[in-house]
Amino acid sequence: MSRLQVVSGKGGTGKTTVAAALALALAREGKRTLLVEVEGRQGIAQLFGTEALPYEERKIAVAPGGSGEVFALAIDAERALLDYLQMFYKLGSAGRALKKLGAIDFATTIAPGLRDVLLTGKACEAVRRKDRAGRFVYDHVIMDAPPTGRITRFLNVNDEVAGLARFGPIHNQAQAVMKVLKSPETAVHLVTLLEEMPVQETADGIEELRRAGLPVGRVVVNMVRPHHLDEDTLRAAAEDHRAGVAQALSRAGLGGARRGGLAERLVEPLLVQAAEHASRVELEREQRAVLGELDVPTYELPLLGAGMDLAGLYELAKELRKQSVGE
Repeated sequence: MSRLQVVSGKGGTGKTTVAAALALALAREGKRTLLVEVEGRQGIAQLFGTEALPYEERKIAVAPGGSGEVFALAIDAERALLDYLQMFYKLGSAGRALKKLGAIDFATTIAPGLRDVLLTGKACEAVRRKDRAGRFVYDHVIMDAPPTGRITRFLNVNDEVAGLARFGPIHNQAQAVMKVLKSPETAVHLVTLLEEMPVQETADGIEELRRAGLPVGRVVVNMVRPHHLDEDTLRAAAEDHRAGVAQALSRAGLGGARRGGLAERLVEPLLVQAAEHASRVELEREQRAVLGELDVPTYELPLLGAGMDLAGLYELAKELRKQSVGE
């Protein structure tokens, strides 16, 4: 199992929720995972019901069974740049003075790629970090990454930087990051719904990742809704069976089947709902077929309701474990 799990997806597909559930699923039997946020939205803190995450690694949850731990980090580009300046140039208080003068914000604004370099660099540093005994501090690092439309550029920016800075610490740092990102240590997962636009964006994203030489992990089909009707009923939903439905409702004690009766008045809304369900099932079949042509393994997560809380995250983590996450 790759040590760096990057989770991306079209907006609205629930990529942050999937990243959090994946972190819980991987934090098992004494394992430690680090859940990293790079967009500054504090979505992880909201999901786990904690205060806004600072620029430090903080334990936010334990895995089912209590032996594994989930830590979280909201990476701030300016603070990461200060770390970088201290690591390579030993600026110390001079670096803090640059922040007060606004020089750091200026640098990351005029060079947007620098921000992505700092964000990916910090995550990869966590992947490589070891303790005094030579063991990795974290068994897995899960990154809640930018949306599918810009994930390839985000992850591949260090390649561009390494080409521009052909020597020195910046070049070496960029190469070290790309060594992690383009290795079996990394897997880029894309979250989608069984809808046309998210599936198409997922297909485009996989193609871009492959062209860039970045390792594609799995497609996570999120918010999968149950099918309430069997095949025969789905076919019947497209036909006019008003009389038969009215009689069945009447036999169930929902009023008389005569014209204008309660059972007869219930027929129209029931048939409308059945037709909508049948249409959705057919659309989902079509999108499953598209995903099947991508030659990428999949996870599936159910739709749990209108909102998401910590109990829901644990339930999704359990679903992922059933699908052999971490095996």
